[in-house]
Amino acid sequence: MILTLNRRFHRAVARTREGDFSLNGLLGFDLYGKTVGVIGTGIIGRVFGNIMVGFGMRILAYDPGTPAQDLLDRGARYVELDELLASSDIVSLHCPLLPSTYHLIDERALARMKRGAMLINTGRGGLVESNALIGALKSGQLGHLGLDVYEEEGGLFFEDHSDRLLQDDVLARLLTFPNVIITAHQAFFTREALMEIAQTTLGNVKAWAEGAPRNVVEA
Repeated sequence: MILTLNRRFHRAVARTREGDFSLNGLLGFDLYGKTVGVIGTGIIGRVFGNIMVGFGMRILAYDPGTPAQDLLDRGARYVELDELLASSDIVSLHCPLLPSTYHLIDERALARMKRGAMLINTGRGGLVESNALIGALKSGQLGHLGLDVYEEEGGLFFEDHSDRLLQDDVLARLLTFPNVIITAHQAFFTREALMEIAQTTLGNVKAWAEGAPRNVVEA
């Protein structure tokens, strides 16, 4: 999503299919030397942060838990959320949806971000207040937006609605912006990930049948 938004690949592909090979409106920026803010540094957030180090980016991290040593070893700094938002060229969300993280990115948080920054959410839809995104995009405060999850995705994602009118006005409006890409919760969708999910699920069932449950989720 970061590379697609930055280099406008989604627009370039559509153009070239129509025979338009011009570069107008496709100017991007180097990731090298820029700052990425990683909100949530569990397993996925840590992997993401390490990938971004490979692009030569500076890493700012925010997580109320114990700092990830591998990110610290690669030069990441843990900071408060306000500093992360104000200093990051790209902000990427990798935290669970909890009462404390619901609408973590709202109108106030968007206003605190660096003007023209990029926001990526592949975590949970409820982390972002969807209505607030439209104003931030229209004003230019938010320069790029990538969503693989959406707050009201239930009953919409994973289904084909191409032959009917989209009833979600906020989502419909977001889809009109050229600097926005939205995918239908597919970040997990690889052969390897599906195999791992199946193996973990079968392992959980076997452990439960043997009287030694594992990976128990607390209610």
